[in-house]
Amino acid sequence: MRQWTIDAFASAPFKGNPACVVEPFDTWPSAAWMQALAAENNQAETAFLLKTADPARFGLRWFTPAVEVPICGHATLAAAHALFFELGVDAPLLTFDTRSGALTVRRDGDRLEMDFPADPPRQISAPEGLSQALGAAAVEVWAGMYLIAVMKDEATVRGLKPDQAAVKLIGGEATGGPGQIVTVALADPGRSYDVVSRFFAPGCGIAEDPTTGSAHCILAPLFGGRLGREALNFHQAYPGRGGDLECENRGARVLLRGRGFTVVESRLRLEPV
Repeated sequence: MRQWTIDAFASAPFKGNPACVVEPFDTWPSAAWMQALAAENNQAETAFLLKTADPARFGLRWFTPAVEVPICGHATLAAAHALFFELGVDAPLLTFDTRSGALTVRRDGDRLEMDFPADPPRQISAPEGLSQALGAAAVEVWAGMYLIAVMKDEATVRGLKPDQAAVKLIGGEATGGPGQIVTVALADPGRSYDVVSRFFAPGCGIAEDPTTGSAHCILAPLFGGRLGREALNFHQAYPGRGGDLECENRGARVLLRGRGFTVVESRLRLEPV
């Protein structure tokens, strides 16, 4: 079976967030086998696809090196990129059946547009130990699937060097559980983007995720309302890479737009179980 490593939400190869995508299966392998392969790949996510009777519809599951997750943006974009650009699926729209419901991806030239459920957050008091774990104080704290720590400026977000062991214990107010914290601020004046963020996720086995589509299901409603605009440009400032998304708030849904680049094609020399 073939497998691709695809940089998602990237402006060029070696930017954005790499995800592995395995060629579609006729039947699901065991969860243990998929988890073992995801650990072997050691990327933030490995995406697994299942064929259906509809050539434009697939089952989709996502695994970090440690756990299966209920939703993942960058690995969905990577899966769609593999189907459109590597396997030549000829359809205007792909539909993925996932634990988070049906997700669709539309091809728009070189870009892909994903339709995801919005996750508007609620404001909460700062959890005890948050400032110490991050190494800086948050101006506001919100909770959706992940904890959202709004920082005073872009320099603070970029300069964070959190205590990963401490971060792992914080954020039980988030619906996705503790140890998953998005740090975010308005961009400096003159930037090509409106909002800058980073995502620390030791709770699901990822010290820092390079670009996180699902986090923007929270950030798009939060900052869209704050800035009075439906469409915003976001930059996730993972050191040395950085990822770029255009997000459009549609009420109950969020449109996430970005590009993918295939950087590796490989062949698995084992059979699934």
